[in-house]
Amino acid sequence: MKTQKGRTMKDRKIYLLNNISDYGLREFRDGYTITQKFDEAHGALVRSQKMHDMEFPKSLRAIARAGVGLNNVPIDRCTEQGIVVMNTPGANANAVKELVLAGLMLASRDIVGGIEWVKANADDPNIAARAEKEKKAFAGNEVIGKKIGVIGLGAIGIIVANMCASLGMEVWGYDPYISVNAAWRLKREIRHAENPEQLYEICDFITVHVPAVDSSRNLIDKIAISKMKDGVKILNFSREFVVNDDDIMDALESGKVAKYVTDFAGPKTVKMKNTIITPHLGASTEEAEDNCAKLAVEELQDYLDNGNIRNSANFPDMQMGICKSETRIACLHTNIPNMLGQFGVVLGVDKYNIINMQNASRGKYAYTLMDLDKRLSDDALAKLKAIDGMLRVRIVK
Repeated sequence: MKTQKGRTMKDRKIYLLNNISDYGLREFRDGYTITQKFDEAHGALVRSQKMHDMEFPKSLRAIARAGVGLNNVPIDRCTEQGIVVMNTPGANANAVKELVLAGLMLASRDIVGGIEWVKANADDPNIAARAEKEKKAFAGNEVIGKKIGVIGLGAIGIIVANMCASLGMEVWGYDPYISVNAAWRLKREIRHAENPEQLYEICDFITVHVPAVDSSRNLIDKIAISKMKDGVKILNFSREFVVNDDDIMDALESGKVAKYVTDFAGPKTVKMKNTIITPHLGASTEEAEDNCAKLAVEELQDYLDNGNIRNSANFPDMQMGICKSETRIACLHTNIPNMLGQFGVVLGVDKYNIINMQNASRGKYAYTLMDLDKRLSDDALAKLKAIDGMLRVRIVK
């Protein structure tokens, strides 16, 4: 069996809820097997399959989403059952950035209208001469020198902002939660907006790249639109609910918004004037699917093999590397006082020495990893599991 730096690893069974790129699946070490039986799975890989009505087996320890959105995963129920849910932010960022670039150009110049005119006049033998006369109807503008506001400077928003700066646009960015690492990655010429209104007043384009949280719902509504420049062009490659359908429809009808480009086809949006709609193509490239699959497999394997958590939606991220001690214990628990004290009492009775430990919380929940100097007994394991507020205890090694 393949080992991890000389360490013999346990066998793990993985269940696939969707087709997952072989490029990613090849990252699994020897000993991992793809199972057809969900009730024996230790981990699950998913893309779009809805999991809300599924019963989860007791063996299931983690779910990794090969993508970003987690609306198809019952995160609260997973948390209560001690199942870590992870996604792959950034793995599809370049694919989305390139589609935003296409959307930006389509919004600036009436390329779609010109293409449709050519199709409609395909049987005209004089189409070349007519095209020279008619092309003025599809004239647009260049993006160089135009102002664009980027709302949300995460993995995608950052590279969109940098791309627009490279195109010669004046870029304004807004994100109240931008990380230090993200800020370092922004080009120096990108300007910082203190609030969205500062963008709305001056920008010719607004592009939105925010996470799927309650606060981002209807972020672009009639109030926000009323503060924008007349003739603004809005791009939404984030989430369908970020832009209020009724309000954007009214703004398109009045001309307040000149063009709406979105990656989300809905029963209302498809009937709106001056819209360009793609069928959720943001991450639909071979490269993005490969990257998402690879990262999902890496995250799932690192958690099952080492207890490390990356990009979790329900528990704090944690990295303690490969376990070099006799035993590593992973404890998923509620974030209440004296949990660590109770761990110490249980382990102190049989004189276990904690060689290394990390603890972190995220809202109501917390995670603790402990490396011990000797193998944990069944009795000590049972006592840890019996602690009030404990969701799951697992001997990683």
